[in-house]
Amino acid sequence: MWDRRQILAGFGAAGLATAAGRGAFAADAIKPGETAALLVIDVQNCFLPGGSLAVKDGEQVVPIINKIAKAFGNVVMTQDWHTPAHVSFASSHSGKKPFEVIDLAYGKQVLWPDHCVQGTEGAALSKDLSIPQAELIIRKGFHNDVDSYSAFTEADGKTSTGLGAYLKARGIDRVFVAGLATDFCVAWTALDARKAGLETYVVEDACRGIDTQGSLAKAWADMAAAGVKRIKSDDIAA
Repeated sequence: MWDRRQILAGFGAAGLATAAGRGAFAADAIKPGETAALLVIDVQNCFLPGGSLAVKDGEQVVPIINKIAKAFGNVVMTQDWHTPAHVSFASSHSGKKPFEVIDLAYGKQVLWPDHCVQGTEGAALSKDLSIPQAELIIRKGFHNDVDSYSAFTEADGKTSTGLGAYLKARGIDRVFVAGLATDFCVAWTALDARKAGLETYVVEDACRGIDTQGSLAKAWADMAAAGVKRIKSDDIAA
């Protein structure tokens, strides 16, 4: 029914209507409860203003995430954590430029500006995040030869980050996804969450997208097809 690689394979499909990517909005306030977790995706300096891969208005998600996080006893954050010459960097491929798409052994790969290199200030989480109860940080993309958008599985579709087992051990059956960027790491995380059998919500106003070659509309369409629920932060009860 859906394949997260279609997010990349579908670039340029201008015929997608924005409405196709919209799931049903919650009619009543949602109380997360003890079996729900908030997944805060890649709110790192490289994706914020002044960063090497800044997402437009990315800083606007921080106060919203801080607000909704108060409703969750279970919070997991992620960090892109790349090697200096990572395969996803355009600089690692002679003659290639950022945002070109190439074929790698595991499928289509968007080439990015160098970003979130291990141990650098750009890879650090935003200093304005205020989520003291967050109990786990998942680092991803640290294998040099494979990218990792999803918090659950690397881009080869088989290498696990361990997040699924962690959530299962904690008895988590619902996840709420927020962060950067909507059309890449947020969407791939949400799709993998559904694949793992989790009830999955994406908090739209707590995310921002890159939107390269139609990727944002395609991501919302794929998430809707997978049963991901699209909500706003006000739909979450404090």
